[in-house]
Amino acid sequence: MKIVVAIGGSILIKDHDSSRFKEYSKLLKELAQEHEILVVVGGGKPAREYISVVRDLGAGEAQCDDIGIEVTRINAKLLLSALGDAAYQRVPHNFQEALEFASSGKIIVMGGTEPAHSTDAVSTILAEYVNADKLINLTSVDGMYTKDPNKHDDAELIHEITASDLLDFLNDKDMKAGTYEFFDTTAVQMIKRSKLDTVIANGFEPENLIKVINGENIGTKII
Repeated sequence: MKIVVAIGGSILIKDHDSSRFKEYSKLLKELAQEHEILVVVGGGKPAREYISVVRDLGAGEAQCDDIGIEVTRINAKLLLSALGDAAYQRVPHNFQEALEFASSGKIIVMGGTEPAHSTDAVSTILAEYVNADKLINLTSVDGMYTKDPNKHDDAELIHEITASDLLDFLNDKDMKAGTYEFFDTTAVQMIKRSKLDTVIANGFEPENLIKVINGENIGTKII
């Protein structure tokens, strides 16, 4: 299969050490023996911190986005370092470059692309652009819940939701640079129009990536 994997920056860089990069590198190398793998890496807390600084300096949202994009590309370079020869050792800055680099047969790792597109959106656009068979979004929660699971003990995991229902849920959310929501509307719109086979799962357990590819019923599937 051709698989696009989005890994949240909060997953990879949470503890500011190399351990998570090494874990994902090992798994991605194994998967690349059977599948074509393209990875999109988020910015996480470092991106939000830099965005906060530049916003306090009076920058507009597009400039804030630009700073966040640079951080995602640094995270992508860190993962490339972990992957070594298994990956194409350049970070694509756009989807055409990603497609060209993928012709190498190696793992592709990219970050953000342009203002107003979160890395969630980048991963869905990339999946559409390369005609991926599956999109897997690895985030800091087990999937979509009826309520914020960090604030409500009675929050229930939603195992399956339509793209239309997810759009309704997200429509009233604040989407400034660096803000975190479960998913952004651009990403869901792309999933809806392209009918992308999409699963959102907890990335703090790297083995969940293997479980999703093997068809196990974890996380939230967007239909």
